[in-house]
Amino acid sequence: MNETVQGRLRPPQLTQTSAAGIEVPVRIGPEAVDPARVGEPGEPPFTRGIFADGFRGRLWTIRQYSGFGTAEESNERYRFLLDQGQTGLSVALDLPTQCGLDPVDPMARPEIGKVGVSLSNLSEAEILFRGLDLGAISTSFTINGTAAIIYAMYLAVADKQGVARSKLTGTIQNDILKEYVARGTWIFPVRPSMRLIADTILFSNDETPRFNPISIAGAHVRDAGATAVEEMAYTLANGLAYVDELRRRGGDIGKFARRLSFFFYVHMDLFDEVCKFRAGRRLWARLLRERYGVADAKAQMFRFGVVCGGSSLVAAQPYNNIVRVAVETMAAVLGGAQSIFTCAFDEAFQIPTEFSAEIAVRTQQMIAYESGIARSVDPLGGSYFVEQHTDRMEAAIEAVMREIDEYGGVVKAIEDGWLQMRLAERGLERKTRIDSGETVIVGQNHFRREGQRNEIGEVFHLDPTIAQRVLEKYQRVRDTRSQAQVDASLARLGEAAARDDENLMPYLVDCCHAYATVGEMVARLKREWGEFQEPVRL
Repeated sequence: MNETVQGRLRPPQLTQTSAAGIEVPVRIGPEAVDPARVGEPGEPPFTRGIFADGFRGRLWTIRQYSGFGTAEESNERYRFLLDQGQTGLSVALDLPTQCGLDPVDPMARPEIGKVGVSLSNLSEAEILFRGLDLGAISTSFTINGTAAIIYAMYLAVADKQGVARSKLTGTIQNDILKEYVARGTWIFPVRPSMRLIADTILFSNDETPRFNPISIAGAHVRDAGATAVEEMAYTLANGLAYVDELRRRGGDIGKFARRLSFFFYVHMDLFDEVCKFRAGRRLWARLLRERYGVADAKAQMFRFGVVCGGSSLVAAQPYNNIVRVAVETMAAVLGGAQSIFTCAFDEAFQIPTEFSAEIAVRTQQMIAYESGIARSVDPLGGSYFVEQHTDRMEAAIEAVMREIDEYGGVVKAIEDGWLQMRLAERGLERKTRIDSGETVIVGQNHFRREGQRNEIGEVFHLDPTIAQRVLEKYQRVRDTRSQAQVDASLARLGEAAARDDENLMPYLVDCCHAYATVGEMVARLKREWGEFQEPVRL
């Protein structure tokens, strides 16, 4: 914490290592740069980016993670954000939808619409995207346990709109492995969940070839306490586990690898973050080439989106978060992200208001059009320090991945609870460093005035009638749909789930068209697969 000397605050000392624990030299020279490892933009090993012209050819997709309450309210917020210059949608779903519970479930009712939009059936999805041309806009869904169902629902909306599936662009997160480790919105055991993810990817390759059917996410393990090194290592290890499952299913790696994408949080150590992405790009290309013989450069490409914010934002002195998000956005741009979502400054304690959401969008726009850093590909490339730091990050990432391999792989490490325990230990270590003041959080544990109040200009108020309105709409759908069609589609889904070699996506789309609910589809799959039981490690 702050110490005082003659009435003045004693500033904390700068550390000799980065936030990821990598030593930072005071000075460094040209001996640190190996031109062969740096390469050229748009060419293997992709250290400098996957596009030869960087953002000059196409700017990153500007998204804002948004969704709350009812489908009507979220649709209104999407229209507002698009009017402010957002170029893609990022859909936040409430906890019941994430966990496969219908709003009538007793466990669901207190959480309806709180952290995202309630989306229990096709009728709600039709409202959510009303007036939005799905063939002209990219849509991202942060959803995992029920990702295949939400993807099926999105396809059904496109079918209803008359939009060809081949025109759809966007992403479903669909990364269940990190849910077991970091977030907990898992539903089914690990192996049937892996089957369901493989189903979505293989189906998407044929039906929605421009849509990314998975976004392998390190973001949530980072917010749970992992370092930048561990975030990238766990993410790449999960990616390899999905590749192995897809190959086991007979998938063509040269085809499906082109649609794999990744997703990360960006925190405040600018050079850790930039070099994390440069190292991850290079390492992923090498792993695909060396482990699987992938020679096609496009199939080796490491495409990723980011969130700037997350747990790096704090409630203390909330306007400081605007600066944090700006620094993190610069790191994302300098690291070559394809999609960026900037958190609003008030997300540490509430759903963003239109005022705070607009500032978050404007942050990206100012960096894109005023800062100048997007004009040149990898403008930090060739820096003695950046190249050495990239090399050291890559070596550290590989070391963590070797640990996982030696344990027996990601799936075994999750089923045994080894990865969960490791991440819990990291989270405790990070909290201890923050509480002691070793890790500096300006305005929270250093440089904070006594008695200071954390005031903001506008408070978001969630409409207290949301739950009742959602329940009324849900009942109307139940009353007006054909129960015979619902029963038949769910029966076919269950029969297909009992057969290990059948892709479930066509059956899920049929269920959505029949207006079967998320909870009904999940319940039918649970009858075949059961539920995941969290391992206990002492």
